[in-house]
Amino acid sequence: MKQLGAMISARLRLLRPNRKWLLAAPLALLLIAIPGSGGGEQNVEAQATRTWVSGVGDDANPCSRTAPCKTFAGAISKTAGGGTINCLDPGGFGGVTITKSITIRCEVEAGVLVSGGNGINVNAGVNDRVVLEGLDIEGLGAGVHGVSVNSGKEVYIIRSSIRHFTTNGVNVNSTTVGSHVFINDSFLEFNTGGVNVTGPSNIASLTNTQVLSNTNFAVQANGAGTVVGVQTSVLNNSPNSIIAINGGQAISVGPSNLVTGGGVFNSTVIFRETAAPLRELRPRQETPQSRHVHGCLCRLRQNPGARPPDR
Repeated sequence: MKQLGAMISARLRLLRPNRKWLLAAPLALLLIAIPGSGGGEQNVEAQATRTWVSGVGDDANPCSRTAPCKTFAGAISKTAGGGTINCLDPGGFGGVTITKSITIRCEVEAGVLVSGGNGINVNAGVNDRVVLEGLDIEGLGAGVHGVSVNSGKEVYIIRSSIRHFTTNGVNVNSTTVGSHVFINDSFLEFNTGGVNVTGPSNIASLTNTQVLSNTNFAVQANGAGTVVGVQTSVLNNSPNSIIAINGGQAISVGPSNLVTGGGVFNSTVIFRETAAPLRELRPRQETPQSRHVHGCLCRLRQNPGARPPDR
C-alpha cells in the first residue's frame, strides 16, 4: 500500500506545472521579440564611413576593402552620410542617385556608363556636400545629363570627364536656394550643352576646366540670380560659348580664359592672388636666395615670356 501511494505521488508531481518555467517563458518570448536582444537575427547592417568598389566586386558584399562591392549604387547604401566610396581597381561602376553627404573618389579609371537617364543624380539635403572625383561619365549619345544637381548645398566635380549626353554635361537646377557647384580640372565634351545653371540663385564655378565641342553652348546661366564663374578655363568649339539670359550672369575671373564662339561675359572680376599687402609677403631678411627669386619675378613681370635662369 505504501508503494502504491509513492507511485501516485510521483505521477502527480510530473503533471504539476513548473512554476519557475512559467515565470521564465514570457521573458524568453519578450527577448526574442526585441530587436538587438540576442534572441533573433538583426536585419539592419551598420553603415561604414569608408567603402570600396571593384570591377570584380559583388554588391552582396559588405563593401569592405577585402570584400568590395560592384557598383556605386550598391556601395552607397552601405556608406554612412559624410563617408567615402573608393575604387580599388579600374571598372565600370554604373550610375547612382545621391541623397546625402558623400565623397566618391577614385585614383584609377572609374567609369559611369549610362544609356538613357542621368549618369549621377544629386538629390541631397540642404546642408549636404557631395564630392565626385576621378570619374569618367559617358552617356553614349543617349544619356540625358551627366551630373544632374537637383538639391544640395555644394557639389564638387574634380578631375572628371563628362561626354556624349543629349542635354547637358552638368545641369544645375537645384531646389536648394544658392546651391554651388564647383568644377575643377575637368573635361566636358560632345554634349548638347556643357554647364547649364537654372533654379533659384544657383551658382557654378569652373576652374582649370575645358568645355569643348558641345553642340549648343559651353556655359549657360538662365534665370535671375544664377551665375556661372569661369577661371583659367577653355570654352571652345561651340556655336555659343557663353549664354546669359533671363537675368543670369556669366563672370570671368580675370582675363584668364580662352573663349571662342558667340556670347560674352557680363563682367570680369579682378583676380587677386592674395589680399595681404606685398610688403608682408617679402622675406624679413634679405638673402642670396631671396634676391635670386625676386630678380626672376621682376624679369618675368617685365617680360612674361622669359624663362627664369637656372640656378
